[in-house]
Amino acid sequence: MAIEFGVDGEIEKLRQRVRDFVDSEVIPRESDLTGPHGLPDEVRAALQAAAREAGLFAPHVPAGYGGLGLDTRGQAVIFEEAGRSPLGPVALNCAAPDEGNMLLLERVATAAQKERYLRPLAEGRTRSCFAMTEPAPGAGADPGLLTTSAARAGDGWRISGRKHFITGAQGAAFAIVMARTSDNGATMFLVDADTPGMSVTRVIDTVDSSFSGGHAEVVFDECDVAADAVLGRPDEGFRYAQVRLGPARLTHCMRWLGLATRAHDIAVGYAARRRVFGSVLGELGMAQAQIADNEIDIAASRALIWQAAWALDNGRPGRQETSVAKVFVAEAVGRVLDRSVQLCGALGVSADLPLARFLGEVRPFRIYDGPSEVHRMSLARRAIRRAAQDPVHS
Repeated sequence: MAIEFGVDGEIEKLRQRVRDFVDSEVIPRESDLTGPHGLPDEVRAALQAAAREAGLFAPHVPAGYGGLGLDTRGQAVIFEEAGRSPLGPVALNCAAPDEGNMLLLERVATAAQKERYLRPLAEGRTRSCFAMTEPAPGAGADPGLLTTSAARAGDGWRISGRKHFITGAQGAAFAIVMARTSDNGATMFLVDADTPGMSVTRVIDTVDSSFSGGHAEVVFDECDVAADAVLGRPDEGFRYAQVRLGPARLTHCMRWLGLATRAHDIAVGYAARRRVFGSVLGELGMAQAQIADNEIDIAASRALIWQAAWALDNGRPGRQETSVAKVFVAEAVGRVLDRSVQLCGALGVSADLPLARFLGEVRPFRIYDGPSEVHRMSLARRAIRRAAQDPVHS
């Protein structure tokens, strides 16, 4: 079987168009990211209108819903380019959590649910959130601790519980809510934001600030929903979560790799010009070591992302590949950003360059969508199981 690492010609052309768009339309608007919880709605709408006009909107969405219909490997190339700015994925409508929710709705929702929720989301007319994480002792890294519950109420369901760190909840048109519906099962519900009993109680201040709507606490106080609010089948929520979480972890990697690549480019450009101790900074061995390590981390991250994307496109679950990519890329991106700041010295920690802000944006990546430690635990357990089943080593 051939192993290929080239980029299709059409994807390469699209990549260059996205790069030009991000450079000319998106990066100049980064100064509008002044608040703690994402862009103002009017700036977001303007960027999305520009992306739509440029033919770059919703690269991951099927053509029937107005997108470009790229497979996961195509997304890996385009999302990385979009991610060169924290606002690039927002402009192209491929930012979290909406991008992952679109995938889930496309694969699990009924035809009526797709028209009601997926279409306006794919077209950028609405935002959404995914409400699973809870305050302790509820679900976080361990979804089995889910405490939010839903019980039959007449012809529908009644949801009760508290969620927190729900990205994008403030201003979202609807939430996909995970609630326990039996001893061993959970169900996903589509809950409109104006449903009585659902409320956003506060938006939490965090070190990152580029996500639209921030990260919120959401309360469900005897929130009644109709029977057709169930997404998929009752008690199958944990299984459906895997439909979303594996690919969503990988697309996070794609976007943040783009930001790391831009940070590295800024640092190398600075090192090529800055004169210190009688020579150019980039000619000093210690600086060259940091530049080289960035190059290695970026190349290795891209290779792991492409490998996981290939697995998903070929119908594999991709749990091993996405866990490996999530851990490595999350940590490699942090290393690249840290080295880039260090290379730029005092300028790197100032607001004159975007690197300090980027560093704050990427730090939570090692926690969101599964902490590195949880993925390491899963990887180690799989390795132990494989060894136990291998007759050579048993």
